[in-house]
Amino acid sequence: RFYNLVKIGYYDDTAFFRMVNGFMAQIGIHGDPAVSAKWRDARIQDDPMGQQSNKPGFVTFATCGKNCRSNQIFINFGDNAFLDGQGFTPFGKVTDGTPVLGALNLEYGEAPDQGAIQSQGSVYLKANFPRLDYIKTARLVP
Repeated sequence: RFYNLVKIGYYDDTAFFRMVNGFMAQIGIHGDPAVSAKWRDARIQDDPMGQQSNKPGFVTFATCGKNCRSNQIFINFGDNAFLDGQGFTPFGKVTDGTPVLGALNLEYGEAPDQGAIQSQGSVYLKANFPRLDYIKTARLVP
């Protein structure tokens, strides 16, 4: 799923809307509400827990319960191994750019409302949280 979302440019100009110091940075609600709506219910099955754990730098799909992952992901800031048995299976790791993770703006924390982001997109975020950090572009590299 992540590969395909990156391939189609889904994460381009998408905000880190949930930032919890020492825990994680979450992204994945598209800035265009029409695009976001198409992916919100496109759920995929949980992956079995593999050899990796939710350690710093590992990337994991967010979930609202069993088998309901779609497009939101988070990057672990801390050792979040307590998530391992809850359906949060890491699928990737940040290997280059970890200093950027440490520079992400944490000032808004969990204040942005996910429902408002879904319905109003970037208009809501830029008006109410002007200093959020965004992924400018996400591309596949050989």
